[in-house]
Amino acid sequence: MRCLAVHLPRLSTDRLSRKSAPSPDEAEAPFAVWAKLGGAERLTAVDVRAEAAGLVPGMAVADARAMRPALRLAEADLKADAELLGRIADWCRRFTPLAAADPPNGLLLDISGAAHLFGGEAALLAEVERRLATQGFAARGAIAPGPALARALARFSRRRHVAEGASGEELEAIAAGLPIAALDLDAAARQRLDRAGLRSLGDLLARPRAPLTARLGEEAMARLDAIACRRREPISPRFEAPDFMAERRFPEGLTRQEDIERTLRGLARELCLLLERHGVGARELEAVFYRVDGAVAHIETGTSRPLRDPDTIALLLRERLAVLAEEGLDTGYGYDVLRLGAARVERCDAPQEDLGLGKIDLAGRENARENAHDARLDDLVDRLGARLGPRRVLRAYPQASHIPELAVALRPASGPAPAAVEEAAPPPYLRAGVPARPLRLFERPEPIEAVALTPDGPPLRFRWRRLLHELAAYEGPERIAPQWWSAPENAATRDYFYVEDREGGRFWLFREELLGRESRPPRWFVHGLF
Repeated sequence: MRCLAVHLPRLSTDRLSRKSAPSPDEAEAPFAVWAKLGGAERLTAVDVRAEAAGLVPGMAVADARAMRPALRLAEADLKADAELLGRIADWCRRFTPLAAADPPNGLLLDISGAAHLFGGEAALLAEVERRLATQGFAARGAIAPGPALARALARFSRRRHVAEGASGEELEAIAAGLPIAALDLDAAARQRLDRAGLRSLGDLLARPRAPLTARLGEEAMARLDAIACRRREPISPRFEAPDFMAERRFPEGLTRQEDIERTLRGLARELCLLLERHGVGARELEAVFYRVDGAVAHIETGTSRPLRDPDTIALLLRERLAVLAEEGLDTGYGYDVLRLGAARVERCDAPQEDLGLGKIDLAGRENARENAHDARLDDLVDRLGARLGPRRVLRAYPQASHIPELAVALRPASGPAPAAVEEAAPPPYLRAGVPARPLRLFERPEPIEAVALTPDGPPLRFRWRRLLHELAAYEGPERIAPQWWSAPENAATRDYFYVEDREGGRFWLFREELLGRESRPPRWFVHGLF
């Protein structure tokens, strides 16, 4: 494993300096961030001028002001620092998909197999530092076989690079030169070790292990072993790297949307070749855009079926990109890295080819037609989901209930169908050939004024939304009783009528309450339209 650690010693002051530049009168004044620690106001970060003036983190604010009356101060905001560190870690994914934040002011990158893309490890280290400095961050990095050793070197050593293939003895010798502070012990433990004359990791590595474990604890010893590369310590990347990925880099950033779409089409073709080689299709796609100035944009989309058709993938991405453009696609100085990955894949068998026998297989032709229809419907669902959001594209599934508003459940169309739906027989009103109920009911039945020839008969006319409807025909009633095992006490029986007025309008009406059998007088509602 090869790990690149980055230390951002002035993350807090750099964040505030990037956010708002000081006035010309204050530009030369030292700047520091403070927080209340243990009941006292102390400096937590200082900029380069404050450091040159002798101010250091941990110093009391009163003492700092006494030393430098012109000192500019700002209160610490740990949440903003953590959010910024997360964004920087996202930006670092341009170098490797395995990038992690190392709070409170560090980054860890697994660069195994990635350094050669940037001209080698030394060139990659210089590139990371240069680009962070361009964005206004003081950064210092180091590369080592393990994250703990790389982190310690970035913070406490002048050594920046441990060559690949270094032996265990060489790694222990490098670790031995680091100070005790590399273990991140609390102040009391550091003082005890200092009083005992133990000031470097080499002093600890040379001593018997059992007394040190009793004095420092298992966690500190595990940290010591990790720095000496005696044990492997993986990093936890901020995002899992997709198994299948394609990317393009540009010396000059892309700013035009048509260029971005063209690049995405090319990436889709490369990605589909990878997917086809492994016999899988994408179910979730993620495109990441790295801007020259450090901003990162993501677009994600799901698919209803395993997909590896580049044209269809490009179409989905174009829909998502259009949404991003409507919200304001800020390309700034341009995107210099575009990456497309399949975040989730499923097995995808190749379609059956025509054997060319010349026989007319009607059953096979019908199956092919159905499969093509299903594929077109899935593509439509995916495009609508890409444009509107997958949770807004719903599909109706029948439920085991005779209550009309409970007989259908809406679920995301891109998700799998409930298992119970495939096994359940369709309800009678769907088996008759002609729908006896509206395809979509009103969210709430709307009350109407109806006149009936007999108290329990069909209506002759009714008034709905201020319009009077004279009936020309009717069919019914279909009596639907409440679900006695779950209905509330005031639930009433309904008599449904399928009616048609003289203008040709068709309605689904119901009368609530049975005359003489239930307590309230009957009321009429319209529940849907045909």
